Amino acid sequence: MNLEELKNHLLHNSKHLTNEFKRLFHGRGGVYEEWKHVTIDSIDNILSLALYFEMPQDEENAFIDMIENYTQTSRHDTIVLQRRYLKGAPSEIIKGSLEDDAFVVENGLKIKLNLLSNRNSGYFPDMKNGRTFIRENAKDKKVLNLFSYTCAFSLAALSGGASKVINIDMSKNALSTGKANHSLNNLDPRAVSYLPYNILKSFSNIKKKGPYDLIIIDPPTFQRGSFEATRDYTKIIQRLPQIASDDCMVLACLNAPDLQSSFIIDLLKEFAPEFKFVRRLQNVEEFESADEERSLKNLLFQKESSRV
Repeated sequence: MNLEELKNHLLHNSKHLTNEFKRLFHGRGGVYEEWKHVTIDSIDNILSLALYFEMPQDEENAFIDMIENYTQTSRHDTIVLQRRYLKGAPSEIIKGSLEDDAFVVENGLKIKLNLLSNRNSGYFPDMKNGRTFIRENAKDKKVLNLFSYTCAFSLAALSGGASKVINIDMSKNALSTGKANHSLNNLDPRAVSYLPYNILKSFSNIKKKGPYDLIIIDPPTFQRGSFEATRDYTKIIQRLPQIASDDCMVLACLNAPDLQSSFIIDLLKEFAPEFKFVRRLQNVEEFESADEERSLKNLLFQKESSRV
């Protein structure tokens, strides 16, 4: 795919844009080898670019020129470029301006964005189908949201009629943003809790607030001093039977390219056999991958005592 073909790809994927988030180009999936270092997102009037490898200066200049030309006829009046290959993943505005209270829209829900200061913006778009599933299956359920970060799963659960959501994350700042997200969407504050726990050290407190009808496990693949999937996922799975209701569903998420779905499925078989694997949720269409087992895994399990 040359630069002109990339522009045509953007134009094709931009035909029916709304204010809702949409990934216009997903080079990270490896489908387009020559552009595997690039992602391009539409966030209402913002075009958000990410470069994962450094490009030769002449090639980067040509790429930016193409993007600016594309925005002449698109809905985007602001362009933000993030250099993920540099320490701290700095971002810069190369066209337009950003509002202080910027947010992204997903299925009608608003999620606060920080496009300039953080490596992560506060929103993980590849998890959209997981949140959609939670929204469609949370009615009247007590939900435990582990590794909640800015609480996007909680927004989905409450908008789907959950009776209670318990959000747990080590980061008080992330939970503070999560609280702001709930306020932004006018969701009932009485139905949600925000607990700054180290999950691996706080299961007694988590158990006291159970049992839970729907459990979301969405940890980082690796976070120094907090979580390492190959080492720590087992510790969570082992405790599931202690905190789950008789009719509990579990959504176990894994975004580690080097770990396959079988990693989680086998853990449940060994350490929580009463939970049976139901299916892997389909990934968002725009996040196409050359190897699906290297992409996001959203795995659904149901406690054996209930019917799916």
